[in-house]
Amino acid sequence: MPFVIYALAAVAEIAGCFTFWMWIRLGRSILWLVPGVLSLAAFAWLLTRVDAALAGRAYAAYGGIYIVASLLWMWLVEKGLPDRWDILGATLCIIGAAIILLPPR
Repeated sequence: MPFVIYALAAVAEIAGCFTFWMWIRLGRSILWLVPGVLSLAAFAWLLTRVDAALAGRAYAAYGGIYIVASLLWMWLVEKGLPDRWDILGATLCIIGAAIILLPPR
């Protein structure tokens, strides 16, 4: 279940940050920030739903999921194909996130 929450949080964070990218880097309307701020608030709320005793551990595990989600965003939204190094790095990040998140404590 934590991986589902992390995946949803990653989509919310990336979408929220992407609206700032659209506004600043691509010259879109400042109105792009309205859904962006809402998306970033959803991201923060979702991270509080992860059952972890310490916020730092929850954020550390999330980092691996975020990296994979960012590469998926690049591929699906921006149409940039991940290369073998992207895939290798993402695989290592998922393994690291699992090591942090899954052991019984």
